[in-house]
Amino acid sequence: MTRAAVIPAALAVAAAAALTVTTAPAAHAVGESSQCTHNWPDYSAKAGKNAFNFRSGPSTGHTSLGYLYRGDRLTVMCSKGTWDYAKITSSKAGIRKGTKGWVRSDGLVNLAS
Repeated sequence: MTRAAVIPAALAVAAAAALTVTTAPAAHAVGESSQCTHNWPDYSAKAGKNAFNFRSGPSTGHTSLGYLYRGDRLTVMCSKGTWDYAKITSSKAGIRKGTKGWVRSDGLVNLAS
């Protein structure tokens, strides 16, 4: 390959690399929960069941941080399988506002995105 052919090829590779779109993790997920496999634009949800565990990780093997009751409000940030990583915005059982943890998706009702 001649030098005249190498330069345009190198420029084409550089241009393609510059145009590559990468998706960074959502800011709230960085460092907070590396267990997420899907980031969501934060959306509001509420608990649709009573005495539903809010956990430290995405499985029943993780410690319960308290119980959610019908009507408790959360902000869902990301998910892993059937588990959602969320932040408490109001809790009838007294889980402190801003507490982050995991809840099974089937226990939540979506309010708005």
